[in-house]
Amino acid sequence: MEYKALIVGLGNPGPQYAKTRHNIGFMAVDALAEMAKSRKSMRYKEMGISGDFELFSVNIAGNNMLVTKPLTYMNLSGKAVAAICGKHSIAVSDVYVIHDELDLPCGRMKFKKGGGNNGHRGLESIQEKMGSPNFFRIRVGIGRPEFSSQVKDYVLEEFSDQDLEISAQMSQAAIKGLNLQFRRGQGTATQFMNSFTPDVPETEP
Repeated sequence: MEYKALIVGLGNPGPQYAKTRHNIGFMAVDALAEMAKSRKSMRYKEMGISGDFELFSVNIAGNNMLVTKPLTYMNLSGKAVAAICGKHSIAVSDVYVIHDELDLPCGRMKFKKGGGNNGHRGLESIQEKMGSPNFFRIRVGIGRPEFSSQVKDYVLEEFSDQDLEISAQMSQAAIKGLNLQFRRGQGTATQFMNSFTPDVPETEP
């Protein structure tokens, strides 16, 4: 079977990381899997778990897609991406990576192709293993701590309950953005994702 693209959610494996800021890519891919399981038209199919990745396929806008969660830890994410692309003949320009972005506040997202990696080790690994930065990025904002020395701990902290709810909305928006990308093209997808704002839940007084 031919696959139109590979969708990659970045994160770290293990329950201790499940609700951390660095795992927003895993959260989005899990949301996509749940949606696909409930809709026959999306043709969800598990393709197994290897030592390096978890893989499944779905149909989006009439196109067969591969979706993966690398299980290598963030810094080695490119190993899984390169292995899947090599086996299924997917070009780097047909790779879509959903990841956390420090330079956007929680509740904002940006869609772009190529560009720099802003020190994100997962993106750096993918670029290194694929030999090119020319892949799509869905940058989901997590905000930045006050001092750069705090970044390592900050990304591995769990979301607050409010930010976790916002992140769930961002995951759904990323899925809708991908649907628009394959139905109507990059311009429409970019406009939607770059302008999306979540419904912020009210906090208890």
